[in-house]
Formats: sequence, structure tokens, C-alpha cells
Amino acid sequence: MSIIAPGARITGELVTDGVVKIEGIVAGTIRAQREVLVAKGGRVEGDIHTRDVVVGGEVDGSIFADERVEVQQGSTVKGDIATKKLVIQEGGEVNGQVRMGDPKAIAPTATSKAS
Repeated sequence: MSIIAPGARITGELVTDGVVKIEGIVAGTIRAQREVLVAKGGRVEGDIHTRDVVVGGEVDGSIFADERVEVQQGSTVKGDIATKKLVIQEGGEVNGQVRMGDPKAIAPTATSKAS
């Protein structure tokens, strides 16, 4: 597991074969083979491409998850979500479009911010 610690800021594309836990800030696209965990206090300013995502902090970008997205209580996603399974806990917030199905079939080729 790769961990971006509290107080750390990564700018640019982050790519990993496994799991990444964000406790600090990532400004850029994240591509993880298995899972992205955005911890409480963690922030992602960019898109996430992975299999599973758990959001406990903030995501300002779109999420493309092959299997599952969980938005926990008190967390925020400001962007679109494309996934097969979605769980939004009470108090979790999503400000964007949600598309259920195969994210690879609906993921944009350039930017996910297009309308």
C-alpha cells in the first residue's frame, strides 16, 4: 500500500499497481490497479481511475471505478462517478452525474469535465 501522508502534497499523475491511501493532497490524476482510499482529511484534485474507491475526505474530480465506489459520511465528491456499484452513506455528498455500468465504456477519452 502506498500512503500519501497528512501534510504531503503530490502534483502530477500518480500510478500504482496496488492500493493507494490519500491522507494528504494529490493534485492530478490517480491510476491504481486495485483501490484508492481517500481518508478523512485527504483531498484529491483530479480524476481517479481504479477498481474500488472509498471516499472519506474530498474529491474534486471524476471517479471511474471498475467495481465499487463508497462515499462515506461527511465526505464530498465534486465530479461525476462511473461505476457498477455505488454506496453513499447518510451525510455523504455527491455533486455531479452518476452513471452506472461499465466505467470503461463510458469514460471520456480526454477530460471528464465535458458536459
